[in-house]
Amino acid sequence: MYDRDIRKDEEMKKLLIEKAVEKLPNSFAPYSHYNVAAAALFDSGEIYTGVNVESSLLGLTICAERNAIFHAVAEGEKKLLAVAIVGGIDGKRTEYCVPCGACRQVMRDFGDKDSMIVLSAKTPEDYQENTLEELLPFSFGPESI
Repeated sequence: MYDRDIRKDEEMKKLLIEKAVEKLPNSFAPYSHYNVAAAALFDSGEIYTGVNVESSLLGLTICAERNAIFHAVAEGEKKLLAVAIVGGIDGKRTEYCVPCGACRQVMRDFGDKDSMIVLSAKTPEDYQENTLEELLPFSFGPESI
C-alpha cells in the first residue's frame, strides 16, 4: 500500500517518469508520429505503464494514459494517485506532453481531483506538475451521479 503524499515524494515522481521514458520506444504512432508513454501509480503502490497505439481508423486509437489506467483496472486497481506522461514527435521529448480531454476525464473517474497529480515530463529532472483539478476544473466525477 502506498501511504506517502505523492506531492512530496520526489523519488516516486522520478521513478514514474523513468518508467514512462523506458516505455516510450514501444509507442505505435505511424500516422501522427507523436509517440507517448505513461506510468500510473495506484494506491496499492503498483505502477502500470501504457503507450499510445494508433489505428488506421483513428477513432480506434488509444492514448498512453488510458492504456496504463485500463491495464491497472483490469488488474483490480481502483484508486489512481499519479500519472507521468512523456512524448513528442518521433519520440523526441522537446516539450511537455499533457493529457487530452478524454484522458483527463478517465483520470477523474479513478483519481481524487484535489490530490492526484499529473507529471508532464521531458526528463525525470525536467517536468511540470499539476493536480487533476488544475487540468480539469469544474469536473464531472463519480460523486456527481
